[in-house]
Formats: sequence, C-alpha cells, structure tokens
Amino acid sequence: MTDEAYGALRASHALWAGASVLITDQYGRVLVQRVGYRPTRLLPGGALDPGESPAQGAARELKEELGLSVPLTRGLAVDWVSTAGRRASAAVGFPGELLHVFDGGVWGEDRIASIRPAPGEIEGVDFVEPADLPALMSPDDARRALSALRARVNGGGPAILEDGRPLSPTLLDGVNAFTRDRAVHHWPWHEGPAPAGLPVRQSWGWLFAPDGRVLVLLDPANGAACLPGGTPEPEDDQDLATTLIREALEEASARISPPVLLGHLPDRERGAGPCARVRMAAVLTDVGPSRPDPATGQTYVRALATPEQVIELFNWGPGGAAQLNAVHRERTRLGLPRAPRLPLIPVADDGFA
Repeated sequence: MTDEAYGALRASHALWAGASVLITDQYGRVLVQRVGYRPTRLLPGGALDPGESPAQGAARELKEELGLSVPLTRGLAVDWVSTAGRRASAAVGFPGELLHVFDGGVWGEDRIASIRPAPGEIEGVDFVEPADLPALMSPDDARRALSALRARVNGGGPAILEDGRPLSPTLLDGVNAFTRDRAVHHWPWHEGPAPAGLPVRQSWGWLFAPDGRVLVLLDPANGAACLPGGTPEPEDDQDLATTLIREALEEASARISPPVLLGHLPDRERGAGPCARVRMAAVLTDVGPSRPDPATGQTYVRALATPEQVIELFNWGPGGAAQLNAVHRERTRLGLPRAPRLPLIPVADDGFA
C-alpha cells in the first residue's frame, strides 16, 4: 500500500474528538451548564481544535466557558460514541466521536464564586445531585458523566466506555451507584456522647477490616449507601453499642469487636423534635454469608471501601470532614493502616479480604 493510499484509508475512518470536565462541590454535587443552543444540560467542554490534545482542549473550554484556569492532569473516562449512540441529523454526517472526561476536582465556595459564564454561550451553571443527571442531560451525556463520577470514587483508573457504558463494569457500575439521591446529613459533628435527655434515633458504625478499609452497604438496585447500624430497639436496653452489634449481624452478617463511641450529630425529626445520631467504630472479627435484613427484607451488597470513598457516597457536606478525622484517629489508635484508594471490592460469603 502506498503512503497516499494508507493515509486515505485512515482518513476514511476519522472520528470527531472532544473533551469535558467533571467538577463537584463540597457536597458531591456535579456542575452542569445551561446553554442556549440545547435543551439539556452539559458538562463544561467541547470539540478539540486541530492539533490540540484532549487535556489542552478541556482546559481551554473551561477557561472559555467559565473563565477559570484549572490544571487537568487526571482522566476519568474515555468514551467511544458510535453513530447510533448520538442523535444527529443525517445532514451533520456524524462519523462517531472519542470523548475524554477529565477530573476538574472539588470546588470550594471561593472558586465557585469566581465562575464567569461566557456571555451568549453559557446561560448559567448549577450544582446538582448525581441522581438528577439523567433527567437534566441527554441519555448518552448522563451515562458518561455518571461513569466518570464512579471512576473518580473507585480510584481504579479511567473508565473505558462505549456509548457511555463501561467495557469492564466496576462494583459501583454494577449497583448503578448515584442513580438515587444520596443520604443528606448536613449536621454539625460533635465528638463524644449525645447530651443527656436528647433521644438517640440511630447508631451507625465505621467497621474496619484489617487493611484499614471499612464496611459499607449498597442497595443492589440503585447503589444507595449506608453504614451498618440502625435504630435502637427495646431489647438493646438503651445500650448503643448493643444496637450496633445487633444491627451489624442482622444487616451484614458481621460480627465486630466492642464498639467505641466517636461522636454524634444533632438532628430534628419531623413530628418528633430534636434527636441525635451516634457514630461508633469497631473492628470486623467475622463476616458470614449474606442474607436479608430481617427488618426490611433487603439483601445488601456488602463492600469494602476507604473511609474517604464512603464519605463520597453520601451528601454530608463539609461536616463530613470532621467526622472523617475522628474515624482516622480511631483507626490509628487501633493500629490499622491507612488504606490507599483502591477499587471497591465486594465482601464474599466466606469472609473479607
């Protein structure tokens, strides 16, 4: 084959190329843009210029659209969009596209206040719950954004996608994580026991495996997360450690060491007045076969994750950082290592890794 023929052959298979940026705020909500030329929301980004790398293009688009210069060094997803995977008129002649999604990081209040949407192009920006993305974005854009978010939390490297669907689904993909509104706990963290006379409505536990990861329970249908634990019952005799021991066994078939109190979160239940939600810590000593929770009939997917990954599965806001500090202090006291960010793994019926 001549050079000319080879070049013509490759050119006949050319694809479009684009890049976008996934940005979240301190509550884990995703930044989406309102634009005048489409009815659906978009992540910041766009088509690459000739000779421009995906990272350069994503940074340029972020500067042009939001007026901010942000270094982009981490890729979250690469999506091969087929001609059938994107709705386009025949006149466009859409040949397919490779889209790169970069991690724009977690933006604090100061950076958010510095956003300057491009006049005439970006009508505004919003931070929205991940579960709202399918209703706000086109189906392919929403799938891609959610896949990128799962890849960020999972920490196993960029997701390789075809039409927004991962070729190698992770545990978070398998449970459709972030397709249901996350639990919102915007309460201030207080170390130590709840004040006397304040009823405790919940006792949850940070349950450590030997490698420093903790047990988290996921709804198999929508990835909704919770820590083991639950509501104190009369048989617990007002002992919150007993509540956690009982709930861990019922929900997760997990046996634990004597729990240690970390702190509490003040709350106000509708129609019931002020209350507290207690957080404790313990070490997993044994995990048996998975079974339905007798209280709800739910069989959870049991997973091990770093404490940081667990926090990202909830909408706890800045208060989550204070609780996380208490968790790591207790981990250190227990002599357990700080687990590096690794992909979430399921807990097998014959124990944990």
